[in-house]
Amino acid sequence: MQKAGSTEFNKKNFPSLSFEYFKLVDTNGTGAFLFKMQADFNRIDGNIGQIFTQLSQTLCFWKPKLNVYLNYSGGLGITLTGFGFNIANAYGIGLSYPFEWKGAWMSANISVRYNAFDKPSYDPQFTFYFGRGLYDWKFFTAGSFVFWTENKNKGDMPMLSGKKFAFFGDPQFWWNIKKRWSVGTRANVFYNLIEKDAMKIYTTLGVKYQF
Repeated sequence: MQKAGSTEFNKKNFPSLSFEYFKLVDTNGTGAFLFKMQADFNRIDGNIGQIFTQLSQTLCFWKPKLNVYLNYSGGLGITLTGFGFNIANAYGIGLSYPFEWKGAWMSANISVRYNAFDKPSYDPQFTFYFGRGLYDWKFFTAGSFVFWTENKNKGDMPMLSGKKFAFFGDPQFWWNIKKRWSVGTRANVFYNLIEKDAMKIYTTLGVKYQF
């Protein structure tokens, strides 16, 4: 469970529950698999106000290190005034290059992204994942950074045209305190998503259980 920092968009701190599953080589032996889900309890009455899901899979049935990359993300939410909204489904297909550097595992991915807006958007996306254990895994740092473009007009604003650039990142740092338990922090970083041409950073304090 994590505690998200307050901003002008969230007048008070709120808990957030996230689940992440990552396997470097999945059960089929074909590549890496990632599943992420996050629920924010940011409604006035403490109910869930937003939920987000991401699935990623790389495929490699050959010797070269360049893999096929598949990705899905999407979600739902409700505003503080009671209006529902959806985080549009996004589907991606492209190429992934996993590698190691100074003890850290990393992956660079380039893909074509389909945003399922009322007016569909086809765009390039670059994703970078990293993770590393420090001091015999007493400390662990990881995260992802995603860069993409999308239509300014999603089908509801015909006065707009062209593309906008967007960015999301979630760097995190954890300190293992006992067996599978860790404490640490994760920052959710948004650019040009919550507010036009603005970067928003949500800092957190959290507890993690690894199994």
